[in-house]
Amino acid sequence: MVLRASPFPNGFVAGIHAIGWAFILPCFWFLDRLIAVCKSTTQEQTQRMEQECYLQPFKVFFGSITFFILFLATAPLAFIGFLLWAPLQACRRPFSYHREMPPSPQKETRRGLELETRVSFGFATANLCLLPDSLARFNNLGHTQHRATIIGQRIAQGVCRPNIRIYVDSPSSCGTLSPSVSTLPAAQPSVGDRVDTSEVHFSTPKPSDHVVPVPCDNTEEPSVESYSVFNSNQNSNQQGHRSAPRALLSQGLRQQGSVPWEVSSLFPANVDMLCLEEVFDKRAAKKLAQILKPVFGHILYDVGVYACQPPCGCSHFKFFNSGLFLASRFPVLNAQYNFFPNSRGEDALAAKGLLATKVLIGEHGNNKKVVGYFNCTHLHAPEGEGEVRCEQLDMVLKWIGDFQAANAQPEEEVAFDVLCGDFNFDNCSPDDIKEQNHRIFEEYRDPCRAGPGREKPWVIGTLLDQPTLYEDDVNNPESLQRTLESEDLRKLYISHPIPAKDTPLVYPEADQPWIGRRIDYILYRDSSVSKHCRTDIEEVTFITHLAGLTDHIPVGLRLNIVFNNERDG
Repeated sequence: MVLRASPFPNGFVAGIHAIGWAFILPCFWFLDRLIAVCKSTTQEQTQRMEQECYLQPFKVFFGSITFFILFLATAPLAFIGFLLWAPLQACRRPFSYHREMPPSPQKETRRGLELETRVSFGFATANLCLLPDSLARFNNLGHTQHRATIIGQRIAQGVCRPNIRIYVDSPSSCGTLSPSVSTLPAAQPSVGDRVDTSEVHFSTPKPSDHVVPVPCDNTEEPSVESYSVFNSNQNSNQQGHRSAPRALLSQGLRQQGSVPWEVSSLFPANVDMLCLEEVFDKRAAKKLAQILKPVFGHILYDVGVYACQPPCGCSHFKFFNSGLFLASRFPVLNAQYNFFPNSRGEDALAAKGLLATKVLIGEHGNNKKVVGYFNCTHLHAPEGEGEVRCEQLDMVLKWIGDFQAANAQPEEEVAFDVLCGDFNFDNCSPDDIKEQNHRIFEEYRDPCRAGPGREKPWVIGTLLDQPTLYEDDVNNPESLQRTLESEDLRKLYISHPIPAKDTPLVYPEADQPWIGRRIDYILYRDSSVSKHCRTDIEEVTFITHLAGLTDHIPVGLRLNIVFNNERDG
């Protein structure tokens, strides 16, 4: 599909659409405030109790009356706007596209790929619950516009930091540590903490990493001064932040089996492709795009369709878009969106579907392009409807196959093929057994999965219990990080598996760790990449940087693409 900044074919149509939406917006906003004033988050309730504020019933009563009157007063104007807005959705492209112009086209792609045998790519996905404020409150999250701003700033802070590795200079425990929380201002160092080297991932520092040597002496306690060298390497907007020795020393890449992993209180450095879900609110999407555009030069937002769309017709009127938001450091060559026609209930109000993209990574010396495929989706949400999700997974595989077949070029090499998003099923609930056995896991690899219904022992659930989002153990990046590291604490804050109907739940099985519901996935496959490429997992990351801002735990994946020395000429 043609990539243009505006989703409309010309300025006149875009102008009429803007007028129609301007007529609708006041009525929509008053309705949003009417519901929001009656629905408080647990954080707001706690704050009122601490402040001994007894005016809330009066605020709810008079606020409801005021916003209801204003809603009725603006409804006729909204109806006129709807008559202008709805017919124009037939000619609307299913996304808006922003491209931040680089100083030179070469800056957007990787140069000299023909000289490299190993290239690393970072991917991340997160569900942000950026619904209109009133609806977000039913997930115990409010203040959508403010959250969008903070989320964008935190993502930018994380992905822009230097990819620093701490090299432990010791014959017995040499390795690298990834200082995942070293730039967060909230954590203060504790001098009494000791080094835990039992789970350090042994690796050789890369030329592209900032490497800081740290002497390893088990007889001495680490001092605050020993981290001043690391802090001097931070970006200008992070200077003055003190590091946290506990997290710095005990965290970092761990390895059980063949997959290095970590719990990080920052977004991984140098993320190349970012997929966000539930960015339904248009104003929030624009704020995110504005904040992230200096970091990711290519952004697709407001993805989806509205109003009546075939084959569903008027029975499935789309009030919301898909909620998908894609940000890429690489130029997007092609993009295609398809929505699921089988949605039911409240999910049918949103145009959930699949966004498939093809990005340009670089060129070889023989002018052979290197490309990648990045696919984002958000599946049906209600529990107990596995048949709907399985049908949607079938559509996802078909749409990805059709998109790649239509856009494949013989002179190109495909470096990666990644599928990520919120799948709304996990790999531990008996209620999700149909989805767990879907053939998508034969096509794509899940680095966290040991088999149908069985996770790898180090995996962490990604869905938080909504009523506990503002508890002290999970309401900031450092505390959530500590909670995820403790199996006993995870049981209190990660959503529990869903039992099968009329069957008692037995979880976990004997000698198995407690993991909880992991519904956010990043999958990859080798079958569709070039025969000259091999995919290795560099690390899997569970990210706590958005603690208190969403009810999901973002997930990151870094892949190493190994090129064979001999390539076709």
